[in-house]
Amino acid sequence: MIKYDIKNLNTEDLILIYKNILKPRLVEEKMLVLLRQGKISKWFAGIGQEAIAVGVTMALHQEEYILPMHRNLGVFTTRDIPLHRLFSQWQGKANGFTNGRDRSFHFGTQDYRIVGMISHLGPQLGVANGIALASKIKDKKQATAVFTGEGGTSEGDFHEALNVASVWQLPVLFCVENNGYGLSTPTNEQYRCEHIADRAAGYGMESHIIDGNNIIEVFTKVSELAKSIRKNPRPILLEFKTFRMRGHEEASGTAYVPQELMDAWAAKDPVLNFQSFLRDEGMLTEANDVLIKEALHSEINDHLDIAFSEAPIQPDLSKELDDVYKSFEYKPVIAGQDSSEVRFVDAISQGLKQSMEQHPELVIMGQDIAEYGGVFKITKGFLEQFGKDRVRNTPICESTIVEAGMGLSIAGMKSVVEMQFSDFVSSGFNPVVNYLAKSHYRWGQHADVVIRMPCGGGVAAGPFHSQTNEAWFTKTPGLKVVYPAFPYDAKGLLARAINDPNPVLFFEHKGLYRTIRQEVPIDYYTLPFGKASVLREGNQVSIIAYGATVHWALDTLDRNPDISADVIDLRTLQPLDTEAIFESVKKTGKAIVVQEDTMFGGIASDISAMLMETCFEYLDAPVKRVASLETPIPFASQLEAQFLPKQRFEEALKLLLAY
Repeated sequence: MIKYDIKNLNTEDLILIYKNILKPRLVEEKMLVLLRQGKISKWFAGIGQEAIAVGVTMALHQEEYILPMHRNLGVFTTRDIPLHRLFSQWQGKANGFTNGRDRSFHFGTQDYRIVGMISHLGPQLGVANGIALASKIKDKKQATAVFTGEGGTSEGDFHEALNVASVWQLPVLFCVENNGYGLSTPTNEQYRCEHIADRAAGYGMESHIIDGNNIIEVFTKVSELAKSIRKNPRPILLEFKTFRMRGHEEASGTAYVPQELMDAWAAKDPVLNFQSFLRDEGMLTEANDVLIKEALHSEINDHLDIAFSEAPIQPDLSKELDDVYKSFEYKPVIAGQDSSEVRFVDAISQGLKQSMEQHPELVIMGQDIAEYGGVFKITKGFLEQFGKDRVRNTPICESTIVEAGMGLSIAGMKSVVEMQFSDFVSSGFNPVVNYLAKSHYRWGQHADVVIRMPCGGGVAAGPFHSQTNEAWFTKTPGLKVVYPAFPYDAKGLLARAINDPNPVLFFEHKGLYRTIRQEVPIDYYTLPFGKASVLREGNQVSIIAYGATVHWALDTLDRNPDISADVIDLRTLQPLDTEAIFESVKKTGKAIVVQEDTMFGGIASDISAMLMETCFEYLDAPVKRVASLETPIPFASQLEAQFLPKQRFEEALKLLLAY
C-alpha cells in the first residue's frame, strides 16, 4: 500500500529505522495488556501513527528540542530514554519524571531535550517559539519541532504561535498529526479548509503535506527541512496525514468510526508496510526480524521488571511543598549612597534597564515596547541600547508571548513580558496558571519569567483598563506576586523579581506612576521578597495595605493625627510576610485590611482568616476588611470614586477604633 523512496539510505540505515518504529509498537502492545490487567491507569494509543514521531525525532539532532503529544511515544523511545523510567512514569513512581505528580506523557526532560505537553494542548506551540527564539538569538543554528493534532489547530494558541513564528522568522517545525478525529469529532466538523497545511498561506509561511504513515517520507522530508531552517531560520507548517487506529484513549473505543475507514487505514499500517518492504527488498530476513523482536521484547520485559519492583512513591510533605518553586538563595545587592528623586514610573524603568545590563540573556517582550517605548514610556530608549533581539515588539497575542517566555526559560534565558494593562492577562491566563505555575512542581523545569502588570483605578480608564486582579494569581501555587507602593520598593523588587528563577507577577499601579516621587538609589540594588515594610508605628490598630491603598491609609492618618496606628505595606503578596502582620496585630489588638480589589475572594479575606486562626485571643474587635464595590469598575469619575474604597476607608477605620 505504501511506496518507499529510500534515496541514499543504506541497509544499515533502514534497519535502524525499522527498529525505531517497531519499538514503540511493541511497547504499546504490552501497555494495552497491562491496562487490561489494571497495572496502569490510562493509555493514549499511537498505534498507526508511529512513523511521524519516529521520523521527526530521527531527523533532528540530539541537542534539538522536541515538544511531543499523547501519541508520540516514538519520540521518547527514539531518544533512547530508558524504558523502565517511562514505565515508572506511567505507574506514578519516583523513577519517572514527575515524582507521581502527573501522568502519561505530561512531562519533560532536559537530559533528552524533550518538553512534554499539558492537557490544554495549545500552549506548547508558543513554548516551541520561545525555545527557537533563544536558538536564533544565540545563533545556535538549531531547529525545534512541536506536535499538535488537527483538533488542537482550532485553538487560539495555534493561530498566535504560527503568527509570531512567522513574524519573527523562528526555526520551528509545526507538526500537525491529522489523524481524522478529535476524540470522536471528525475533521469535517472541525474545519472547512481542505487541508490544514493551506492555513500557512495566511501567515506567509511555507507548508508541506506528508504521508504520516510512510516512515521514509517522514524522515527524509523532515531531515531536509530541518537542515534548511538551521541555515535559513523560518517556521514551516507540516501536515501529516495519518489515522488513529484506537480510541482517543482506550476507554473511549472506536464505535464512532465507520468500519470501512478502519479497514482502509489498517492496510496502511506504517510498521507492517515497512516490514514488508524490507523483506521484499531482501534487507530483512525472517530470522533477523525474529531476533530484532526478541531483543525488543526482552528489553521491554526486563525494564518492566525494574519498574514493577520499584516501591510505590511515599508522600513527603516537605518535599511536596518545597518543589512548588525552584529553590533560590537570595543574595542582596546593597544600594549605593548616591540617589535622586524619581517618579514611580522612572524607578521601574531604571530597575528594568539596569537588569538588562546585569543579565545579557534577558529578553523583554510586549506590545509597542520597542520604538514607541511602551504606552507608559517605561522602555523608551531601550531599543537603541539593547537592540531588537532583546527588546521585542509583539503582535497582540498575550497567550503565546507568555508561552514564549516559558520557552526562553527552558532554553536557559530570562524574560520580562509586559501586559500592556493587567486586565489583558486574561487573554494569556492559561499559560500563566497552568504552564508557568506548575512546571517546576510537575517536572522540575523552572519558569524564569516576570510578567509586568500595569493595573489599578483612579485614572478613569473604565472596566477593561483599571482592574487590580492580583487575587487571580495569589491563590495559584507556583506563582509569586509583587505589588509595591513606592519608587524605592518598585525598583529593588523588580530587580529581585528578574533574578528569581520562578514566575513572578509584578503589579504596577498606574495611578502611582506619575504621582508618587521618592529618593531612590541611582545604582542597581535588590530588595527581598516576603518582607513587609512597617511605615508607621502605633498601638491602637494595625492597618494592612499594599499598592495605592498604602497611600490612602497614610493620607487618612495625616488627616487624623490622634489615631495611633501601625501601617504595614505588604510589598509582596506571595510570599506574604505573615510574621509582620501577626506581630503587629498581637500588639494593637485590632486590624483593618484594605484592598483596591473587590471584596469577595480578595487577599484581604485570606489575611482576615489567618488573623482569626492565629491571633484570635489577641483581638479586641473583629478583623475589618475594606474593598471596592462588587461591580466592574466604571468609567465616569464620580462613579469610579464611589466604586473605590478610598473614601470609605476612613469611616471604617473610625468604626473599628470605636468598637
